[in-house]
Amino acid sequence: MILAPGEKRHHRVLIIGGGNAGVSLAGRLRRYRVKDIAVIEPRSRHLYQPLFSHIAGGTADALEAVRLQSAVMPRGITWIQDKATDVSTDARTVLLESGSAVTYDHLVVCPGIQNDWTAIPGLKQAMEGPHGASNYEYELAPKAWKLFKDLTHGTVVFTQPPGPASCDGAAQKPMYLACDHWRRQGVLKDIRVVLAVSTPTIFGMEIIDEELGRKIEEYGIEVRYSTELASVDPEGRTVDLTNTVSGASETLAYDVLHAVPPQSAPEWLKTTDLPSPGNPGGFVEVDPVILRHTRFPEIWSLGDAASTLNSKSGAALRMQTKVLAKNLKAVLKGRKPTAKYNHYSACPFVVSRGTVVFSEFDDKYSPMPTIPGWNNLARERRLTYVADRIVLPKVYWNLILKGRA
Repeated sequence: MILAPGEKRHHRVLIIGGGNAGVSLAGRLRRYRVKDIAVIEPRSRHLYQPLFSHIAGGTADALEAVRLQSAVMPRGITWIQDKATDVSTDARTVLLESGSAVTYDHLVVCPGIQNDWTAIPGLKQAMEGPHGASNYEYELAPKAWKLFKDLTHGTVVFTQPPGPASCDGAAQKPMYLACDHWRRQGVLKDIRVVLAVSTPTIFGMEIIDEELGRKIEEYGIEVRYSTELASVDPEGRTVDLTNTVSGASETLAYDVLHAVPPQSAPEWLKTTDLPSPGNPGGFVEVDPVILRHTRFPEIWSLGDAASTLNSKSGAALRMQTKVLAKNLKAVLKGRKPTAKYNHYSACPFVVSRGTVVFSEFDDKYSPMPTIPGWNNLARERRLTYVADRIVLPKVYWNLILKGRA
């Protein structure tokens, strides 16, 4: 549905964002028999971002990660193909780019997160040039594999963004896949691989740090801890790295740069009343347990745009969807919200072209396993690779987006 300029509509539940969060929540609310739900989403295609790492690493085709938005929208949901530009909390109104407006009884804000490519000097230009790529953009992921596939010698620099970011550990996945490919081709010894991470350890959980550290040593990767990308010279093909603890800087020449930018809430969201005062990322202020706005009880948020305590990931979002749907259903029926989100998150580290190191953790990076009877899933395993690469995409398209998983 495309609204005419100046047209006004009203919905009982209005959802901003038609990504994983918005669509799966809409599907679950429909299963709970909530009526009159609309989703605001301007894009005509829907992307499954966890596959971007596999595309960049050459273990998935780009077409596997995309569907038409119209094909994934749950039945009975109104799709407003437009872009939100503002929220008037007083009037309970969402303003759209087309000039139309939509009012609501309850609003769920989940437009995702934006990649701030211009936040680092030269980074955007490097990504547009022939030697830069990233698994955080659909168009740049196939480019990454093209660069990795044919490389036989030189220096490759990988960077991981400072938080908050969407599944920031995913920045490492194409690196492991590329290293395994180079090893199989017999050229790994001729390729210098450098990884810059903003954290003092490779991840933050002892067992995961141990497993990833073993793979890093196996591949001969040089890691710069507590280090951030400061600037890029795309013409000279150099990066400037800064150690955030010592303040020391390092300039590296590269043949390929795989970078992930800093991230924040969409620009339009930052200017609304929804973020907490002084929140530099512009994320929606919510009670991190029930996912309801702390100042506007008719507003909710989940996913990457919400200021929850967890590490942002699709696994965290799946848990949040169940909690928010139950709480919103309760409030619509005049009851108090009682479902609680436990700050769970997960990250499957693809460490070879057939194995995964699977981490499940809470907001303090303490282990939080969810599969009873399976010990040491955090260890490198073939089983978890099959789940990540084969099973989860099918579950996503066929169950999660329909609110059934």
